[in-house]
Amino acid sequence: MALLERVATLLRANVNDLIEKAEDPEKMLKQLLLDMENQLLQVKTQVAITIADQHLLEKKKKEHDDSAESWQRKAELAVNKGQDDLARAALDRSLSHHQLSEGFTQQIEDQRSEAEVMRSNYSKLQQKLKETEARCELLIAQQRRARAIGRANKATTLSDGNTINRSIDRMRLKILGSEAENAAAQSLLDGDSLSTDSLDDRFRKIEREDKIESLLQDLKSRQAKSA
Repeated sequence: MALLERVATLLRANVNDLIEKAEDPEKMLKQLLLDMENQLLQVKTQVAITIADQHLLEKKKKEHDDSAESWQRKAELAVNKGQDDLARAALDRSLSHHQLSEGFTQQIEDQRSEAEVMRSNYSKLQQKLKETEARCELLIAQQRRARAIGRANKATTLSDGNTINRSIDRMRLKILGSEAENAAAQSLLDGDSLSTDSLDDRFRKIEREDKIESLLQDLKSRQAKSA
């Protein structure tokens, strides 16, 4: 039956192999436990149904046994009364009930065997569930601890003194480089400015001297004319 096949699959399940193949081990383990709990409930229900059916078969067998005995007594009574035909009819009824009882006997044996198998599977699955729960709790705790250690190691690496110092040194060198570039650029600008200013001043000085010289010559010329 399909239920027993599913139970057998769960009983054969290797938790470690499942974890290695799972992308999310914790989610997989929780799903495995949920499946086992569901199957356990189904097996428990099936065990109860099987036992109930067994009791029903036993009740039916007893009814046919009682009927067979009742007709047997009636046949005896008929014989005692000298009514052989009536005795034959009663014996025929008794035989029919006896045959039906034998048929129920085989069914009861088959049902009892099935019930034992279901009980055994229920006990095995129940034990497997307890073991799997314990292993899952351990494995989940290990996985969570591994994740926590991984995060801690990553945080430790990021906060490592040497790492921070190297980062600061790189930043300082970058800043110094930027400052040097700015200073060099400013120096070039200042140099160009000084060169331009110096050249303009020299030309202004020459022009001023020429102007003064021209004014002097005009003054001398006017004085000469007045004399």
